[in-house]
Amino acid sequence: MLKPDAQREKILDLLEHAGGVTEESVRQISQDTGVPEADIWGTGKFYSLIDTPGKRIRVCDGLSCQLAGADELAASITDAGKACERVSCLGQCDLAIATLTEDMQLKTYTKKETSISPDDPELAINLAGPVDLSYSALKRSISMGAEKVIKAIELSGLQGRGGAGFPAHIKWTSVRSQSETQRYVICNADEAEPGTFKDRETILRQPHKMLEGLAIAAAMIETNEIYIYIRGEYGNEYASINRAIEEARDPLSQFNFTVVRGHGAYICGEETALLESLEGKRGMPRLKPPFPTEAGFRGKPSLIHNVETIACVPSIIHRGGQHFRDLGRTEAGSKLYCISGHVQSPGVYELPLGVTLEELVDAAGGYTGTPLAFSPGGASSGFLPISMRNLPLDYKNLAEAGSMMGSSGVVVLNDTVDMAVAAGWQLEFFERESCGQCAPCRIGSRYLRRQNDAYLKLGDPIAFEHADDVAWEMEEGSICGLGMVAAKPLESARKHFPDHFKTK
Repeated sequence: MLKPDAQREKILDLLEHAGGVTEESVRQISQDTGVPEADIWGTGKFYSLIDTPGKRIRVCDGLSCQLAGADELAASITDAGKACERVSCLGQCDLAIATLTEDMQLKTYTKKETSISPDDPELAINLAGPVDLSYSALKRSISMGAEKVIKAIELSGLQGRGGAGFPAHIKWTSVRSQSETQRYVICNADEAEPGTFKDRETILRQPHKMLEGLAIAAAMIETNEIYIYIRGEYGNEYASINRAIEEARDPLSQFNFTVVRGHGAYICGEETALLESLEGKRGMPRLKPPFPTEAGFRGKPSLIHNVETIACVPSIIHRGGQHFRDLGRTEAGSKLYCISGHVQSPGVYELPLGVTLEELVDAAGGYTGTPLAFSPGGASSGFLPISMRNLPLDYKNLAEAGSMMGSSGVVVLNDTVDMAVAAGWQLEFFERESCGQCAPCRIGSRYLRRQNDAYLKLGDPIAFEHADDVAWEMEEGSICGLGMVAAKPLESARKHFPDHFKTK
């Protein structure tokens, strides 16, 4: 039980500034905050950026970086006598291979630059468009009032762009309906799904659309407290947000913005794990209900949206919900699609929600090599065969195909790839990033990775004898979405590419 005056929310930043978890740093932070040493040890060891002191080069082993030769790069670093650590996706999939240097700076190994859609004022976010500092949508929303604004959000059909696809207007209405008047707006900028870097580009190119959307949301739910939780590896993006807040000091004067850096945990992209991290705890998902709209940050009603979702709001206010809805094809709105892997121009393309892989690849300059498979929505979505290249990339059609829209982090794989190896890369990611809270996920993710390794070593499909049963237990028994989908890469690869899993 913490003392009433303990300052738990400070401990993660203090550990970062101290260089990581050590006996000395933990002792001092405990004295400064009133949080017990054991609590600080347990919390700090949860986060990969602060768990172990000392300098080393961290090499990304996300799917796109693996396709680009991450193993070879890591081996060359080790051969040069430097400390090397393999880490989960660093959000630079279009610029693969990515590393974090010894000084914690992102470095990429490609001569290409990020490609984006050309300037089109009809698009909701329009990454290539001019930066608007007028904050006229905020002014308009205040004159409209909450009821009309939420109606516009409802008419727009805006769904959560972070992966869940939950209707935005329902969240807004739920928070407004709470009797508790202390409320929070929280932006989830902890973008860590392999293959995904759309929020990164939004923050760098159009940060004011994100800030204005957050301010509109805050005004409508009657709060002035706004928190932005950004992944710790995003140093340039962190600077971009703070610079934008300073630039918009006058129009945002009634709001209190707090920008919090994460400390290296994919699971904190899950909204309740994010809340735990904000409160200075291990990022373990909460049981629901209650939902964050009822009891979120510090136990108060909280409206949580990811960057892309909230950045769509100013356009909806300016042009009306129907305009945004009509930007889509099979479902509402335009969508930021990330694409990387075996394509000519990896990048972020804002296209109608419901385009096909073929159309997305066309925007990205075409395939490299002969396409074999694609992951339509990050590691969580598994793999689909290239024969499904004309399937609409939307929530409904991908779900019906046994996959998911997820974060729309599309990765293309050509026929040089062994799908059993590719599945293994994704299984390693989920095993590493499982928070360990629930047994189905903690044990299942490790079991499936080991069995896939056994198959790759021995070439005997008997290794997968119990894989389907374990996958079912994980989907049915896990607390959060990570455990529910962690078996998807192996399941889908075995289903669609059986020739890659035969006796060798």
